[in-house]
Amino acid sequence: MGRVIAIANQKGGVGKTTTAINLSACLSEVGQKVLTVDIDPQGNTTSGLGVDKYAVENNIYGLLLGECEVEDCIIKTEIENQSLIASDINLAGAEIELIGVEEKEFILQKALAQVKDRYDFVIIDCPPSLNMLTVNALSAADTVLVPIQCEYYALEGLSQLIHTIELVQQRLNPKLEIEGVVFTMYDARTNLSLQVVENVKEYLHQTIYKTIIPRNVRLAEAPSHGLPINLYDSKSAGAESYRLLAQEVLHKGEEEWQ
Repeated sequence: MGRVIAIANQKGGVGKTTTAINLSACLSEVGQKVLTVDIDPQGNTTSGLGVDKYAVENNIYGLLLGECEVEDCIIKTEIENQSLIASDINLAGAEIELIGVEEKEFILQKALAQVKDRYDFVIIDCPPSLNMLTVNALSAADTVLVPIQCEYYALEGLSQLIHTIELVQQRLNPKLEIEGVVFTMYDARTNLSLQVVENVKEYLHQTIYKTIIPRNVRLAEAPSHGLPINLYDSKSAGAESYRLLAQEVLHKGEEEWQ
């Protein structure tokens, strides 16, 4: 039974897409079958996994609008064990097009229910907003992984995200849980990064992953080559960090692992 993890935070630039790409790839690397779903209109997860979003015939947009079946949308990437449902720039207008559609919050959930048993993990990259696309992802997910950038305004908007998650739990998906918080763009040279980590730990009564993703030039370069970090620069600090995060996600809840 595939574990469905939505990677969400309505703040942009916190490392959501970087985490979606590299967590997917590092889980695939250890033999897990992974389906990555790009539900962000920017489509950066699609291109970051080496897929030309303009060349894909059936994608998440068609799926949400009922123009194609989930089977038609799944494409194999160059990465072993990894498949993708690609994004489309037209997603930006999907919210308006879905007005009046019955049970529109559950379209993705119903689609993934048909295929998730074939995968160990389904990773959904959400857009940087709390819109109908994100609500679809949260309705389909078992858990939400929240990347938080180690910067001054890290906590801003977090309470709003948690409030949205609670609303989804109450009204749409009672099984939804917070998978955990992962700190990204950590700069060991600054006191601020350390301070943000301490603040969030104090404020949030949530699981916080031990792995902290550092600021890393190689991590920033990898997407322009259409490669996840473990293939672009396997020995970089970024690759090592995402491998550790993948292990934590994989073994979550196992006491002997903790």
